[in-house]
Amino acid sequence: MDYIQIGVISLVILVAINLIIFAVKQPKKLKEWLLYAVTVAEAELGGGTGQLKLRRAYDMFVERYKVIAFFVSFETFSKWVDAALEEMRKMLETNPKAKALVE
Repeated sequence: MDYIQIGVISLVILVAINLIIFAVKQPKKLKEWLLYAVTVAEAELGGGTGQLKLRRAYDMFVERYKVIAFFVSFETFSKWVDAALEEMRKMLETNPKAKALVE
């Protein structure tokens, strides 16, 4: 193997390690960000546009977390969004300011 191959393999390993560390240490931040993303999509696109809102949230995710998005399938992301939507619904029921923002 030459030095370029070793360098590329080392870089891939470092990225994988960082992703694992992120997944272990940062799920709360990612969940909070997903809540933000689905709220923004809801405010921008309104009701009855579920697939468009999902796509909008995914596009925001890819912009914000380029490396992680490379390793996360759209189906997995969709499941994460479903969980964030449940959290958003609870928040909208209990927080009038958040509800006004979305409406």
